[in-house]
Amino acid sequence: MSQMKRNPLVLGNKTLKDVTDDICAPLERFPSKGWMGLFLAAKTLFLFYIATIAIVIATGIGLLGVNHPVAWGTMIITFVFWIGIGHAGTLISAILFLFRQRWRTSVARTAEAMTVFAVMTAGIFPLIHTGRPWLDFWLFPYPNQRGPLWVNFRSPLLWDVFAVSTYATVSTVFWFVGLIPDFATIKDRATNKIRRTIYGALSLGWRGTAKNWSHYEMVYLILAGLSTPLVLSVHTIVSFDFAVSNLPGWHATIFPPYFVAGAIFSGFAMVITLFTLVRIGWPEFKNYVTLDHMEVMNKIIMMTGLMVGYAYGSEFLIAWYSGNDYERYVFMNRAMGPYAWSYWIMICCNVVIPQLFWFKKFRRSIPVMFVVSIFVNIGMWFERFVITVTSLHRDFLPSNWGQYAWSIYDTCILVGSFGMFLTIFLLYLRVFPAISIAEIKPVLHVGKDEEGGH
Repeated sequence: MSQMKRNPLVLGNKTLKDVTDDICAPLERFPSKGWMGLFLAAKTLFLFYIATIAIVIATGIGLLGVNHPVAWGTMIITFVFWIGIGHAGTLISAILFLFRQRWRTSVARTAEAMTVFAVMTAGIFPLIHTGRPWLDFWLFPYPNQRGPLWVNFRSPLLWDVFAVSTYATVSTVFWFVGLIPDFATIKDRATNKIRRTIYGALSLGWRGTAKNWSHYEMVYLILAGLSTPLVLSVHTIVSFDFAVSNLPGWHATIFPPYFVAGAIFSGFAMVITLFTLVRIGWPEFKNYVTLDHMEVMNKIIMMTGLMVGYAYGSEFLIAWYSGNDYERYVFMNRAMGPYAWSYWIMICCNVVIPQLFWFKKFRRSIPVMFVVSIFVNIGMWFERFVITVTSLHRDFLPSNWGQYAWSIYDTCILVGSFGMFLTIFLLYLRVFPAISIAEIKPVLHVGKDEEGGH
């Protein structure tokens, strides 16, 4: 029985030298007008973001829509959104590495970078949400001079501090370790003394010896093993912010797996968004990030979208089955109350639109996947909005009901956060190799001269 021949992971009959030249090219040539235009736009948005945060902190958190009864607003919504974005990077780089999925080699580096930048962006929001960011060091448990005043170790908000800081640390180290051999390559190619010194320092004395490679592979495997449980634990703990409360609509045991599936869903959508743009801005990368890579990620988006859709349906079933009138009311209010528009935006973006990926033609169409990935991330932001606002705005007492007082500052901080993320991401594309040279070369001829499944 003959086996199907796999498609090549790298197109264009590249040689080893071509791989190095192509991946180093964006770092060594003068930035294009397109990159400059995007960077200036992102930086302007980032500066606007900083100014908005400064105004909110100087004046007070009351400038945002948080009020009674909706005490958790866009700061928490957007925090959960950005933490979710960061999940695809660790999944692609660590879990697929452990399962020896060779298609990950072209996309892992940039997905890891996206994780680090998304967690950096997310980390700012809880600090603003406290209202007194100059006292945020009180969140960290350390021996102090404040007498018996310690953090509440039973609070899921403190668990967040541990989970997110651990995730950020391990993801950053994992990303940096993978970059070390490539930094040495760039250092060796550098013609400028300053450039050679900087990349030489970043490469930590890498010489490419057998001993170097042995240590590198061992450390990379250990870090992949450490990162894997973090994919599950971080968003599980973020979901506990809601799930351990007694509030109807939040008090649900389905939240941990539901949040993790949603995080992978939105994370992969952001990877698709960024890679469609990278393929347009850097045409040489089309040979490395092929339509086959994009299609595999679209299949994962479709699968996690179905899981999220199942969770939406099961929430209604359990609310009905529970016999709890308050629980039933919260879910009926989500679908038919004053915020029904946000619920149906979430359903359309997260459940209906990704079904396009059942068709191979759409899974392999760059314009279609780009539009779907944008809708998915809009839907996932609204998912967090629905969970947070619609569960809070109508309490047990009708006299306590109210709406979320959305303000222009909520909008400015939400939009500005994308300015921060894109500024860092564009700088990364300019100064770091966006694809792993060391990992692409071993898979250069996969599919050209061997047979087997993907």
